[in-house]
Order: sequence, then structure tokens, then C-alpha cells
Amino acid sequence: MPPGHSTPPGRPKWARKRVAIPVAVVVLLVGVGIGSAGSDQKKTSADAKPQPTVTVTKTAAAAKDAKAKAKPQPTKTVTKTPKPKAPAKPAEDEAPAGKVVFKVWGSAPSGADINYSSDSDSRQGSGLPMTKTLKLDTEALYYQVSAQLTGGGDINCSATVNGETKKGHAEGGYNICSAQLNGGVTGGWE
Repeated sequence: MPPGHSTPPGRPKWARKRVAIPVAVVVLLVGVGIGSAGSDQKKTSADAKPQPTVTVTKTAAAAKDAKAKAKPQPTKTVTKTPKPKAPAKPAEDEAPAGKVVFKVWGSAPSGADINYSSDSDSRQGSGLPMTKTLKLDTEALYYQVSAQLTGGGDINCSATVNGETKKGHAEGGYNICSAQLNGGVTGGWE
């Protein structure tokens, strides 16, 4: 050994590299394996609702010191779940084949006088919400429902024949909600 040089204590430099490099490679491979673990998902059905997932992975840095052991840093995973969608709007009122459906709904604290009828048959209804059904008379000229508030309130009404619906609305004291479907010249209802 040349004069003035001393041997470093512990392992020689080449021995330190022999430990640090393999440790760094193992840490890198473990991080890549963890990061790609969730990427094997496959969509199995058109009806499947995917849940988006965001994963953030951090790996440990290579050991700076030969004496320090390389410890992998904990993996942090952040998962975001979307908000549920609002419920779908209900389908338009429908009447069974050969039937007429009358509806009155809303708020009428003092009550409401309800009548539902055709040109040849008139009936009285009561209570909210109200749903009444009559047999369809193809010779009828019209079908109608009316509800008069007996004080304040806010009500809606509808009459449905063969997929056609007419609606009405009333708000305030003694106002009238009315909905009427007329038989068309060529058949049908409008």
C-alpha cells in the first residue's frame, strides 16, 4: 500500500456495489409488480358498470449507504368511486289495453272535489293520490278528469287512453285541475 493511504474500514467498494445494485433492482421490480397488479381487469358484460380506480404507486429509492438496508416505502392506493346516478325518469303514464286511467295527485290540505267521466258516464272520486280505471268505450267522444281545490293546495291530474296522456295542474284556493282527451275523427285520441 502506498505511504499516506489507509484502508477503509469494513468492506471494499466493489463489495458495497454488489449489495446495493441487486437491492435497488428488487425494489424496482416489486414496485412495478404492485403497480400493474390491478391492470388485468377485463370487461365481461355490456351491462357491467365499471368502477374507475386510480392507483398511485411510489417505490423506495436505492440505498445510499452500504450499511443501511434498503426498505421499500409503503404503497399508497387511492380509489375513487363515482357518485350514483339519479334514478331514471319514470315512463309516461300508460293505460292497459281497453282501459282509461284517471289520476289526481299532489297536496290539498282542505280536500278536493274530483270528477272523472266520458260523454256518457260521470263518476265522483276522492282522496289523494287517486287512480281510477274505466273500461274504454270506443264510441265515447271524450274522457276527462277535473279536481277543484276546496281551499289552498297544489295538485296535478291526468287522463290516459291508448298511450295518449293529457295532464293538468292547479294551485291556490278553489282552482281547478282539468285534463281531457277527445276522440279523433279517424279513431285515436288527442
